[in-house]
Amino acid sequence: MSAGTFTPRPGAAPVSRMILAQTALETRMLLRNGEQLLLTVIIPALLLVLFSAVDIVDTGAGKPVDFLAPGILALAVMSTAFTGQAIATGFDRRYGVLKRLGASPLPRWALMAAKTLSVLVTEVLQIALLTVIALALGWSPQGNPLSVAALVLLGTAAFSGLGLLMAGTLRAEATLAAANLVFLLLLVGGGVIVPMEKFPDAVQSALGLLPISALSDGLREVLQHGAALPWGDVAVLTAWAVLGLGAAARLFRWE
Repeated sequence: MSAGTFTPRPGAAPVSRMILAQTALETRMLLRNGEQLLLTVIIPALLLVLFSAVDIVDTGAGKPVDFLAPGILALAVMSTAFTGQAIATGFDRRYGVLKRLGASPLPRWALMAAKTLSVLVTEVLQIALLTVIALALGWSPQGNPLSVAALVLLGTAAFSGLGLLMAGTLRAEATLAAANLVFLLLLVGGGVIVPMEKFPDAVQSALGLLPISALSDGLREVLQHGAALPWGDVAVLTAWAVLGLGAAARLFRWE
């Protein structure tokens, strides 16, 4: 046996391995949290089933599920990337978790990357579940899956930036209240369940600039009408992503 075979080799693991380990941890914590699970999975699924089965809102011609499914998918992205991430990150910051992780070998940018990857993993599970439910309700999706993926990624970037901005600048309790309030307001006024045509003309233009409106409208154009990538909605989501992530990177406080 050669000398030094069992000599300890202290040092940090490769950054890629640290990111994967932190991603797995963040995902497990999110899925074990009953409150977050209610927000990210149960509420969107219940809304999809309820409004598809009961004629509560006039969604226009065709099957209600064809209109509702894209909007509910957009809601699922918002609930995870914005509301869930803002609340979880806000309390991590309050309890000093981010401060301790910031002192570890894991770079701060890698921690943000792990949180983003955790959001994407959760969204894949959400979208798979909601798609199965929608198909069981008679949904007939159209369009190119790559266009759907592009919209989901842009929506995730936009909502993640806004969620991290809120979590990094407000107290945890304020983040909890504000994130849930914004979730409810955008659920009602973002074209998720109620068609934008139901709002006054003067209000439609303003609501159309919201990220949830752009994401739900873009997904509906592709999945319901089989359109190509809707560049107007892409532009709105891109603008929100750049502004949100840029502001979060500049203003986020780790302590």
